[in-house]
Amino acid sequence: MTAPAAVPQVPDVFDPRGYADGLPHAAYRLLRDRHPVAWQEEHEVLGWPAGPGFWAVTRHEDVVRVLKDARTFSSGLGATQIRDPDPADLPFIRRMMLNQDPPDHGRLRRAVSRAFTRGRVERFAAVVRERARALLAAAVDTARAGDGVCDLVGAVTDDYALLNLVDLLGVPADERGLLLDWTRRVIGYQDPDEAAPAQAGPDGRPADPRSPAMLEDMFAFARELAAHKRRHPADDVMTTLATDGELAVPELEMFFFLLTVAGNDTVRSAAPGGLLALAGHPEAYRGLRTGALGMPAAVEELLRWHPPVLSFRRTAAYDTELAGRVVRAGDKVVVFHGAANFDERVFAAPHRLDLSRSPNPHVSFGDGPHVCLGAHLARLQLRVLYEETCRLVPAPAVAGPPRRLVSNFIHGLKSLPLRLVDVAPA
Repeated sequence: MTAPAAVPQVPDVFDPRGYADGLPHAAYRLLRDRHPVAWQEEHEVLGWPAGPGFWAVTRHEDVVRVLKDARTFSSGLGATQIRDPDPADLPFIRRMMLNQDPPDHGRLRRAVSRAFTRGRVERFAAVVRERARALLAAAVDTARAGDGVCDLVGAVTDDYALLNLVDLLGVPADERGLLLDWTRRVIGYQDPDEAAPAQAGPDGRPADPRSPAMLEDMFAFARELAAHKRRHPADDVMTTLATDGELAVPELEMFFFLLTVAGNDTVRSAAPGGLLALAGHPEAYRGLRTGALGMPAAVEELLRWHPPVLSFRRTAAYDTELAGRVVRAGDKVVVFHGAANFDERVFAAPHRLDLSRSPNPHVSFGDGPHVCLGAHLARLQLRVLYEETCRLVPAPAVAGPPRRLVSNFIHGLKSLPLRLVDVAPA
């Protein structure tokens, strides 16, 4: 008698340390094939307390369903991070449109959309190109003066994303360091290199970096900046928001939080990921550089390949069924963008970087009512950066292992050593 085949153990895709070497493709593949909606234990890790567990959703079809069905899978019930917020903080967290359900979030989404006028975006594009050109030229000069290698994160992409955001928001340039510090505090809190020194909460555990107490300095800055913009209006997003009579002060503070963190880190994470992919695929890069391959399609493929966001959480509002699993009201349901982007059911040869891939229905910017509000600005910045890289760097090559963010939320790079020029030996 033949013994029944063993059912593969459900892999852990919760532990932030599992992403330090890149997307866990073997685990994602096993989940998609055998456990497309899989229960994950939310164990204590890196000093953060254990949680009740959640359903991990990894197939593209199911990820899209969860993101589109806001009535069943709520952003507001428990917010959008895997880790449960303190119940006392939930009313505060729900002020951000990211953590609201339709139709409530529509009003706030329309308000911020009014800030991105066509003329402002066109002017932004011109500034972005000048900045990309200057940062890349300086990086090439640095590489040429040394051994031909430069860390593109430290020399280009961190400043590129941050300074673009500073211009768009209208934050004084000498305050840009604050924005980076806040981003690292909120996004990189799981990474020992990025996190600020841990502060204990009332229970002795690490304080949640997204709690009201931990964000008060950011909100005080937002209030001061808004008051300044009302006295001295300018052509920037904060002026538009500060003079919008429909926005209450707490909503303005949360917009500043959202734009500062998400607006910075989307490009900050995607840009080096795309450059790493190009450097690792020289034939594709040559095709892009010669014009044989089009840049718009290339940007989409690089976003599919390296999604800036790894996961987003929803909470089941009702008992439902997802991929044959019974999901109870109140259960956490977490979608994994990187797993969906490599689903063989949707993408032919998903592990082949195909810069002409079409169609390319990746979910790197989400889907449904909460699709990324700044996706068009992120695409613009990425396109310009890759165009200027093609112009200034003939053949980038990976010069050492990149250092990745320890996070189950953001797919970030802390360093990316690339060979930008060939230097003759002394």
